[in-house]
Amino acid sequence: MGMTMTQKILAAHCGLDKVEAGQLIMADLDLVLGNDITSPVAINEFEKNSFNKVFDNKKIAMVMDHFVPNKDIKAAMQTKQCRTFAKTFNIEHYYDVGDMGIEHALVPEKGLAAPGELIIGADSHTCTYGALGAFSTGIGSTDMAAGMATGKCWFKVPSAIKFTLTGELRKGVSGKDLILYIIGKIGVDGALYRSMEFTGSGLHSLSMDDRFAMANMAIEAGAKNGIFDVDEKTLEYVNGRANREFNVYKADEDAVYDEEYVINLNEIVPTVACPHLPENTKPASELNDIVPDQVVIGSCTNGRISDMKCAAEILKGKKVAKNIRCIIIPATQQVYKECIKEGYMEIFIDAGCAVSTPTCGPCLGGYMGILADDEIAVATTNRNFIGRMGAKTSKVYLASPAVAAATAVAGHIVDPREVL
Repeated sequence: MGMTMTQKILAAHCGLDKVEAGQLIMADLDLVLGNDITSPVAINEFEKNSFNKVFDNKKIAMVMDHFVPNKDIKAAMQTKQCRTFAKTFNIEHYYDVGDMGIEHALVPEKGLAAPGELIIGADSHTCTYGALGAFSTGIGSTDMAAGMATGKCWFKVPSAIKFTLTGELRKGVSGKDLILYIIGKIGVDGALYRSMEFTGSGLHSLSMDDRFAMANMAIEAGAKNGIFDVDEKTLEYVNGRANREFNVYKADEDAVYDEEYVINLNEIVPTVACPHLPENTKPASELNDIVPDQVVIGSCTNGRISDMKCAAEILKGKKVAKNIRCIIIPATQQVYKECIKEGYMEIFIDAGCAVSTPTCGPCLGGYMGILADDEIAVATTNRNFIGRMGAKTSKVYLASPAVAAATAVAGHIVDPREVL
């Protein structure tokens, strides 16, 4: 009986020839990640347990992104605590105002994740790096503290679901639409503590940004992680960023999966997740009666340069509909710079959008776009639980950048292919 991609990575990192689903292991870590919300809790645990050194100052990353630039005194104190810890232990990958970005866009961009690596982060969307063929997963702040001190973490080896992709995405359809379709199909607990493993000829039509968006939202199906086969696009992305040796793992032909799905990408349409769960999906074309108060384009799911380009192409020469607030948040400083270079910023501002420095901001109801009672948002974020973006009576519809931008112009949810 063979192993899946995830199982091979875990076996390699715990020094075993083979692991099986359900097995408890202790594995070596390639990166431990935290942000301005979760790192302070981990630092408190680190100090409570009298740890006086980190396992490797080059393998810890702290990204100040949730409430940064700081929204209030509490946020400022949390960031100060992280800043002090990073200085004390000479944490090489500490990112603050001016050079930070939304962590799950910044980490791959900086080359801190590579194929075959094992990464933990005190944020549920750490599973993003599976797009690179890494095993990455979210953990609690206590595990982050132990990981920073020892370079190890315990895992229960997950079983897996295999998704074989065929065909290719049509114009106006993206990886965000695909992952929303999949979550709608299997449900928010359809992959509970399992690995979602993506393979097949259809991968060639998915950009790296498509894959990042999909791996990012594996947690929204309850998955332990999402992971993609490594191909030429993966290697092209990694080369020049992750300047170190890494290993590529492929699933054995006789690997065991709990379930297998074959998905024809030609059949995927622009898809929206309605309140209040990511599984509550419908084609965008069926939601023309939904009139939002706010549109948000950004986040760790869809704030990369291809997302900005998509929005700019739709917004160019147009105006945001009256009574709609459109907020655009490039995910990193590099993405921000590229938006300036390509003229996207001028397009956004001329269209009537507000443009923010990189921040998680409104995604978690932090700041930079909080919803009032009964307001509706269409957002390229990853979660739409009750009260996620503000008032408990507000509603969030999850969508791709194309759907979000087209909606901002039309004044109601629309299939972007109608305006492309």
